[in-house]
Amino acid sequence: MSTLNDVVKDLATDIEETARLVEGLDEQAWHTATPAPGWTIADQIAHLTFIFHLAGTAASDPEGFAKLAAGAAGDFDGAVNAALQQFNAFPPAQLLARFRALGRQSVDALAAVPEGQVVPWLVNPLPPAVLASAGIMEVFGHGQDIADALGVRREPTERLRHLVFFAFLTRDFGYLSRGLTPPADPFRIEVTAPSGEVWAFGPEEAANKVTGPAEDFCLLVTRRRHRDDLSLVATGEEADRWLDIAQAYRGPAGEGRAPGQFAHRRCDH
Repeated sequence: MSTLNDVVKDLATDIEETARLVEGLDEQAWHTATPAPGWTIADQIAHLTFIFHLAGTAASDPEGFAKLAAGAAGDFDGAVNAALQQFNAFPPAQLLARFRALGRQSVDALAAVPEGQVVPWLVNPLPPAVLASAGIMEVFGHGQDIADALGVRREPTERLRHLVFFAFLTRDFGYLSRGLTPPADPFRIEVTAPSGEVWAFGPEEAANKVTGPAEDFCLLVTRRRHRDDLSLVATGEEADRWLDIAQAYRGPAGEGRAPGQFAHRRCDH
């Protein structure tokens, strides 16, 4: 089981890896369209900067977070769009500096939460390790959009374990976002890490199981690839249905990606 220290250390690494993807870009390149409809590379970094601003405030200043969250409560998409405009007002170098600084602040604030305490969040309070794992999910998904826009292939790492576990915890989000009733029985998630190790969550005897490469699983649950372009196998009718709707974030599913939109990767494995 990962400790809080493990997760925040890996989150810090992911933030820096994403910063390096964009730090050499000229101003024009920051406005490159990404596969997320209507979002540029600058929008992706602005969104992540806002998320880390929220998370850092939640961990260090609960009262300040309550004010921020109250502003977002009625219309979270509206708050996200307002934040995009707020952070996009900065030239690229300043936006990147804020992304790094607020990312670091959120990591430090989460790491400092006393053991056993939870952090206020948008729906329910969360343990800091879970909130840090949510941060890893955000950086993975939005970082993938940036990598796709730049034509870059990111090498998967063992840090994906936190995202796999987070997606296991949030299995029901795909159902809830569509007004569906989640199944009562747990799934088994059994994926292969980049190292070849198998990461497994859920009961061995589960009737519904998802197997395949960990990177593919993470691309699926962040809706950055269509299931047809991934090497994931569902055992059981409900698991098969889930591969169509899986998402590791709350709220609207978004458009996702179309089959064949990106090079088919089945042959890689």
